[in-house]
Amino acid sequence: MEENKEVESKVKVEIDETGPVKITGNFILKDLQRGTETKPGEVLLCACGKTSRQPFCDNSHEKKS
Repeated sequence: MEENKEVESKVKVEIDETGPVKITGNFILKDLQRGTETKPGEVLLCACGKTSRQPFCDNSHEKKS
């Protein structure tokens, strides 16, 4: 019988209702519009649509309207 083993993920995605989507780990980020590819290790992607740096978070979600 096969044992239940926890698999350690190389990438972690954290979603916060009031903030950005945080991605950490060993991954490749492809920017198709600019034709670039990076391995940032950590990135915060905008989930609210208010950022001026799409697709990256600039903490606009914290600013009062």
